[in-house]
Amino acid sequence: MNSIMLIDKPEGITSQDAVTLVKRRTGAKKAGHTGTLDPIATGLLIVCLNEATKLSRFMLDLPKSYYTVLKLGERTDTYDAEGKIIATAEIPGREKIEQALGAFRGKIKQVPPMFSALKIAGTPLYKLARKGVEVEREPRDIEIYSLELADYNPPYAGLSIKCSRGAYVRSLADDIGIAAGSFAHIKALRRTGIGPFNVENAISPDGIEKGFSPAGGRAHILNIDSALSFMEELELDQINAARARNGAPFKVARPAYGFVRLKARDGALVGIGEARGTMVRVERLFNL
Repeated sequence: MNSIMLIDKPEGITSQDAVTLVKRRTGAKKAGHTGTLDPIATGLLIVCLNEATKLSRFMLDLPKSYYTVLKLGERTDTYDAEGKIIATAEIPGREKIEQALGAFRGKIKQVPPMFSALKIAGTPLYKLARKGVEVEREPRDIEIYSLELADYNPPYAGLSIKCSRGAYVRSLADDIGIAAGSFAHIKALRRTGIGPFNVENAISPDGIEKGFSPAGGRAHILNIDSALSFMEELELDQINAARARNGAPFKVARPAYGFVRLKARDGALVGIGEARGTMVRVERLFNL
């Protein structure tokens, strides 16, 4: 099975736990995922099986969509419900939250939370945080493509978010609470989409043995070519297909830019290339 599987990760297990479960139940020799979800979070996890594990790094930059529930008026040391409450304040009204959201749309800088897997000098930040050690973190450039107040039911507020790679929703929640003149932390977090992939087509790990998705059929399983549908397709003539299969760069008549699907004229998927105008460099070959 050289494919990707769309998994609806339940709360309470790690992303690696979910991958291990999928690997065992499908009998795959190799398995990996395209982006971690915290144990507290639920939702879409893309699991790559066998030859499809070569896709992981090409999916990391896809935008992520989330629905999160904030608890207003409380700040925790982890920025989520698993942490200790370290400060409280009056619950902000809907108007204050709406006004605060405006400052976080578009390209912004964000300081990663201490309770994260980001490493400083080789040590994950969360290990330092558990020892009570706080270190300075450099702000990182991220982009919030959309940010909307979906629900307001004090002390809770629901947000719909679409963001770039590297964005921490927990940090965003903490920053929004402060910008609204109060505090906030994440009560619940669900990833609803990754690029063109939607959690509505995902299956729970427990449902894999049953062989169907909640939406019906096998919408949760995609072959490698379908999984790469977000990439431009580049059809290769016989000479360039041969060069590509040998890992050699080649020229094309029509300029292209970025990662592209390399396909032979018979429709066979050869691999992934990086196009820079009329020059294409092979990045990955598939053994299909």
